[in-house]
Amino acid sequence: MTPTENFITHLVELRNRLLRAVAGLLLIFVGLFPFADKLYSVLAAPLLAKLPQGAQMIATAVTTPFFVPMKVTMLAAFLLALPWILYQCWAFVAPGLYTHEKRMLLPLLVASLILFFIGMTFAYFAVFPVVFGFLVGSAPQGVAVMTDIAEYLDFVIGMFLAFGFAFEVPVAVVLMALMGWVTLAQLKEARAYVIVGAFVLGAIFTPPDIVSQFMLAIPLWILYEAGLLVVRWLPERDASATSA
Repeated sequence: MTPTENFITHLVELRNRLLRAVAGLLLIFVGLFPFADKLYSVLAAPLLAKLPQGAQMIATAVTTPFFVPMKVTMLAAFLLALPWILYQCWAFVAPGLYTHEKRMLLPLLVASLILFFIGMTFAYFAVFPVVFGFLVGSAPQGVAVMTDIAEYLDFVIGMFLAFGFAFEVPVAVVLMALMGWVTLAQLKEARAYVIVGAFVLGAIFTPPDIVSQFMLAIPLWILYEAGLLVVRWLPERDASATSA
C-alpha cells in the first residue's frame, strides 16, 4: 500500500469513527428529548431547594424557556455518550500504539472518565447545596432571589467543569510520572505549592464563602496525594524505561 493509499485509508477510518460517535450522541439526544423539562428540573433542584417559599426561577428572553432545556438535554446526551465517543477515539488510535503504550494509556483513559463523573457528582450533591444556600442566604432583606435559567445553566456548567477537571489530578500526576517528566521526589517537594495552588483555585472557581472554597481545595489536595500513592506503587523499571 502506497503512502497516499494509507493516508486515505486512515481518513476514511477517521470519518467512520466520527460518524459513529455523532450517531450515538444524536440517538441518545433523541431519546432524551421528551424529558427535556424534567432534566432541567433535576439540574435546577439544588437551587430550588434553597429558594424561599414561593420563589421561582425566571426566563428573561423569549426563546430561553425552549433553548435552555434543549441545552441541558444535549449536555446530558453528551455525558451519556462520552464512553461511546471515547471508545471510537480509542479504536482509531489504538492500532498505531505499542502494546506497552496501550497498557499505560487505557487504564488512564478509563480512570479519567470515571473521575470526571465523580467530580460532577460531588459538585451536584455536595457543593451545590452549600453554594446556593450561601448565595440565597446572603441576599439583603427585601431582595427577591429569582435567578435567570440561562445564567443558572452557565453557572452550573462552569462548576461541573471545574470539579470534573479538578478530579483529574491523580491522572495528571501519574501520566507525568510515566512520561518521565517528574520523579516521585519532585512531586513530594511540590506538595506545598500544590496545596497553595489548590486554595487559590478554590477561591477563583467557587463563590466567596469559605466552605465552598474548602470543598474544592481539600479534594484537590487529597487527589494529589492519591496520585503520589499510585506513582509510589509504579514499578521502578517503568519510570526508567520511559525516561530512556
